[in-house]
Amino acid sequence: MARITAFNRVSADGYFAAPDGGLDWIVPDPELDRWAMENAYSSAARAPGAYPGTVLFGRRTYDLFEVFWPKALDGAGGDPRLRYSEIRDMAIWLNAARKLVFSRTRTAVSWSNTRLIPTFDPLEIEKMKREPGGDFLIFGSGSITSLLTQHGLIDEYQFVVTPVLLGDGRMLISGVSRRPRLELVESKVFPSGNVLLRYRPLS
Repeated sequence: MARITAFNRVSADGYFAAPDGGLDWIVPDPELDRWAMENAYSSAARAPGAYPGTVLFGRRTYDLFEVFWPKALDGAGGDPRLRYSEIRDMAIWLNAARKLVFSRTRTAVSWSNTRLIPTFDPLEIEKMKREPGGDFLIFGSGSITSLLTQHGLIDEYQFVVTPVLLGDGRMLISGVSRRPRLELVESKVFPSGNVLLRYRPLS
């Protein structure tokens, strides 16, 4: 059965986005990006089938990704991150991957290999996990991460704790009635001060 991994950056005081949704507080880290390409994305990127795995998005996160990543390899905007090979590799992977967007408000999507899903159905997600095509990865997307957590559908949480205090912002997981216990399976400190924490739900 396929697995769902949630990969998210969070501030040291527990927020995954600033109050306005901004991510300008993230501390760049090529070594962390390299780890992510070799580990966090590997099961999806190397999956068998028509697509190299599947990325799950909520509407807000998809909006941000759709603006940047389809044009990233063209150097649009002169973003300084594109000088790192890890970011270019991520662009290649994201553009090739199958992408599922959960949104009640969007009526169309423009990014290649993207399908719009108007309603969240946990039974449908369970069905997808049993189908061939590799693992699933979710970035940001607090509303969808919360729903997946509520229904026990996330197999691993990978948090990158960034050495920044925001003081206010958006919580990654909210409105969850169940309190699943987690097992720490790996911790890794990067020179930038970013700390990776990998957790798996205890059965």
